[in-house]
Amino acid sequence: MPLNDTRIRAAKADTRPYKLGDFDGLSLHVQPNGSKWWRFRYRFLGKEKMLSLGTYPEVSLLEARERRDAARKLVATGIDPSRQREADRRAHAAVLGHTFRALANEWFEVRQAKSADSTRAKIRFYLDRDLIPILGDRPLPDITRPELVDVLRRFEQRKAFNVAKKARGWLGQLFKYAMVKGVIDRNPATDLDVVAIRGPATQPHAALRVSEVPGLLLALNKYRGSPLTKLAVRLLLFTGVRPGELRNARWAELDLDAALWSVPAERMKMRKPHLVPLPTQAIQALRELKALTGTSPLLFPSRDNRERPMSENTVNVAIARIGYKGKQTGHGFRHLISTTLNDMNYNRDWIERQLSHGDANGIRGTYNHALYIEQRHKMMQAWADYLDNLDRC
Repeated sequence: MPLNDTRIRAAKADTRPYKLGDFDGLSLHVQPNGSKWWRFRYRFLGKEKMLSLGTYPEVSLLEARERRDAARKLVATGIDPSRQREADRRAHAAVLGHTFRALANEWFEVRQAKSADSTRAKIRFYLDRDLIPILGDRPLPDITRPELVDVLRRFEQRKAFNVAKKARGWLGQLFKYAMVKGVIDRNPATDLDVVAIRGPATQPHAALRVSEVPGLLLALNKYRGSPLTKLAVRLLLFTGVRPGELRNARWAELDLDAALWSVPAERMKMRKPHLVPLPTQAIQALRELKALTGTSPLLFPSRDNRERPMSENTVNVAIARIGYKGKQTGHGFRHLISTTLNDMNYNRDWIERQLSHGDANGIRGTYNHALYIEQRHKMMQAWADYLDNLDRC
């Protein structure tokens, strides 16, 4: 029998959900918690489907029937009402700027403005390649936690476990930003780590023992690849900077006469400016590099676009080509330098400051920054001379 308001109001919750039928596919589903949901059951292209029409009493019996009739008209004209609703919601969200694409771009510009260039580039890359193509047109309030899990599974399926971990953090920040803006009232990106697939334990950056360095230097001397890459490897060895700091270095940061390189805070991992003393061997390498790339603002511009730095993989590919794949990486030179200088009994604070490792004591960090430049100049010159002696072995 068709429903009426008296029968609907009298329907009480039970231990299991049940439904009260109306007609033409409309029914009222009563949940164990007492909520009452309108549903419209229909067939489209041979498949049975269900459309939610709201809750009672917010949506009255009359309104539910009107919504059902509108949906039936869509079906009669060959339009799936579920798909139409989704399209309408996307269009509405796009007008308001509440799609994933809009909020992701806004969050990126607002929250990542002070991030290091390398961090911004990495986030932008994965937003554009993996997240926005899948979630871009979805209204943010409609995105569910299982949906985000499915997106993250794509990283895990290609064994990019570290990227998946970072993406979980980015999504958490993005949806938290949307909550504060009032776009959503819940964060579906919480607790995503509960179902994350764990990758193999992270291996430390491969690094040679100092006794193996002469062989690497010999192989590097014989390398017939790009001279820029060859110079990049040498500069990593002579300075101990991170590969990303070198790759994004600009000529304006260098004072070759003072033998100092001033790396700005926005490009440093610890978000503090860093002074790098340059031994004479590094100065010589930089003068050679100046003749090759001095017309670009970057020390190591990309071959395809001189406004962008060379690829982050360039150095490691070159190291692999000279026979040291799995034995040494560009970042691993920092471990080699730290180990060797400690074995030489240099002051630990000088070494840590040279490698721009964080210092928990901010006052001590400021003192070290001012005090150790001269000492680090001498230490890194001794290190470069040591490398030269190894190169002659």
